[in-house]
Amino acid sequence: MNTTSPTFSTKDNLKFFRTLNSRVNAYFKENNLKKTGNWKLHLKTIIMFTIFLTPYFFLLAMDMPFWAYLLLNIVIGVGMAGVGMNVMHDGNHGSYSSKSWLNKIMGGSIYILAGNVYNWQVQHNVLHHTYTNILGHDEDLEAGRVLRFTKEAKWYSHHKFQHYYSFILYGLLTFNWAITTDFLQMKRYLKRNLSYGEFKKPAIRWTTLVITKVIYFSIWLVIPMVLGITWWKVLLGFLVMHYTAGVILSVVFQLAHVVEDTHNPIPDENGEMENTWAIHQLYTTANFAPKNWLINYYTGGLNHQIEHHIFPNISHIHYGKIAEIVKQTAKECELPYYEFKTTREAIISHFKHLKELGKQPQLA
Repeated sequence: MNTTSPTFSTKDNLKFFRTLNSRVNAYFKENNLKKTGNWKLHLKTIIMFTIFLTPYFFLLAMDMPFWAYLLLNIVIGVGMAGVGMNVMHDGNHGSYSSKSWLNKIMGGSIYILAGNVYNWQVQHNVLHHTYTNILGHDEDLEAGRVLRFTKEAKWYSHHKFQHYYSFILYGLLTFNWAITTDFLQMKRYLKRNLSYGEFKKPAIRWTTLVITKVIYFSIWLVIPMVLGITWWKVLLGFLVMHYTAGVILSVVFQLAHVVEDTHNPIPDENGEMENTWAIHQLYTTANFAPKNWLINYYTGGLNHQIEHHIFPNISHIHYGKIAEIVKQTAKECELPYYEFKTTREAIISHFKHLKELGKQPQLA
């Protein structure tokens, strides 16, 4: 990870963001709307937590066939991803509510999803949203030697098969959060003095991490075993839950940034980027299935990644409405607005892109 942060250009002859911001602000003012969530988001919160937790209590209370046990763990995984995309995500961006305490509570739901608030806010809000698709700064592009997400990343011979095996690895995302990622990230971020919002002493960060991990594993592993569920069924169910959530979250993340159209800009010799930050987001981000109600509802508007990246402090429930404003403004300024009409198109583009990136560079 490069620790020297690139700087973005301040030269915007097209005045893109100034015009866009003015139009979006006018939309909220004219319609007398708050930029945060409303009753629609509150209702969705109840629905997502119901999908997530109800099967868990059924598992604890009832003796059931093995197939039903696994099926309910799949449902928990679906709910887990749903809570993450709809509730935790808005909460940690401060867009769930105008009340900071409510944002903290909803953002804190990440603790029962296997993650950590501090790590997530640094990795996502600071690194990913600021340095989107810039190798060495956006950790979403970091996959070690296993996967190659940019042409600038080092190529290994096994990458030529990555469009086949990547999907298998995607399911390990949240499982890795629970076991190793949080500890490695915290060590790395604290060493670099990275923070988002209030700065707390490392001892507090580490204590919070350890305590929340103990609570997390107690909820999902210890309590079921204590209540009589066979240990191997508990572990298998835990893996199934995480694998389901991991696949969903990984695919949604990849469709926004690792597809054929999006760019991976690199700083010049002075560490400066070619575009302003807002225009950079247009070149590095893509939308998918913008007219699909179910996809939009379940993914928490993350199919409108362009709107989310330019306006991360606006709740996702508004993205569908402001998307036309963003799209029109980009068109007027002759800037790109990458969009796949369907999820299927985006998935095909992602794996075609992985196949292309898997080719040996000198032969590409």
